[in-house]
Amino acid sequence: MLDFQSRGRLAADIALELCAIPSPAGMTRGAADRVAGILEGLGFPTERSAKGSVICRLADGGDPLVLAAHVDTLGAVVRSVKPNGRLRFSKIGGYPDIYLATETCRIHARSGGIFTGTFQPLDASVHVNAKLKESRIEEDGLEILLDEDAPNRDAVLALGIAPGDVVSIDARPVRTEKGYLKSRHLDDKAGCAVLLALARMVSEGGLSPDRRTYLLFTTYEEVGHGGAVIPGDCVEAISVDMGAVGDDLGCTERMVSICAKDSGGPYDWDVTNALAAAARRAGCAYAVDVYPHYGSDVEVSLAAGHDVRHGLVGPGVYASHGYERTHEDALRNTLMLLAEYLRAPDA
Repeated sequence: MLDFQSRGRLAADIALELCAIPSPAGMTRGAADRVAGILEGLGFPTERSAKGSVICRLADGGDPLVLAAHVDTLGAVVRSVKPNGRLRFSKIGGYPDIYLATETCRIHARSGGIFTGTFQPLDASVHVNAKLKESRIEEDGLEILLDEDAPNRDAVLALGIAPGDVVSIDARPVRTEKGYLKSRHLDDKAGCAVLLALARMVSEGGLSPDRRTYLLFTTYEEVGHGGAVIPGDCVEAISVDMGAVGDDLGCTERMVSICAKDSGGPYDWDVTNALAAAARRAGCAYAVDVYPHYGSDVEVSLAAGHDVRHGLVGPGVYASHGYERTHEDALRNTLMLLAEYLRAPDA
């Protein structure tokens, strides 16, 4: 009998470690290297796509499929340096501006330095700016305040900070005594962690997939083209991304979610049914839900011309694209579902 409780905790450990590695889309090498290092330490050789995605073959067999998660996250790019030394920015990925106000960040300068700062509303001292409470939080009403003695544009440029530098939002990963994980970028470091825990199960002999199985860790999901390249022999692609938690959805932060439809349309009927059947066999806490404002890597695979059946599963995550929260149980349930799915139904 596999101890999924301890494997769920292992996945949580990996998720929090990965969350702490800055990897906004376009600057993902650190996270990709860590993922590749874990896989190679387990005995699975890895390859890199031209865009830096990490690919490994987990098992051989028939009916090849790929399980895809993404290492890239939301972030920003320095747009310009203002005369007062504050930074204007342009967001990487889609998220509401309210999720940036007062968040701490790092500026990764192309000149080589790393600098800290905070996203703040303009004129952010409430004891000075009486109208601050009336301000609308939107991109042009926010700026990055550097933790540097640099009161003007020339002083900032002299530090080596310039337009085009990448801004990562600090993750602030936390695990509570009750097993909750709180962090930015659980989308999709939690999905990556589940796949790495699955790889450990195969490496240790606790799971022998009945299908040729690839793991794919993509690098541009948040900007819409991560899943464009998948192993060419695959007939099925499943995105392992966050499960949506919110109004009128059945999934909670302790469950695994199976998506039936999102903004890109319905997922494959047979794949979705098979995933739900595997969840029932495994005894998972799960829900089948519809995400109205969501898109996944495997839909990009379809748009790129790959003729594959497709599905989407993931641990339930609340406050998506903000300071997110999930639970060890959600990672455990996702791991249980995928382990069962990779076995033959009568195995």
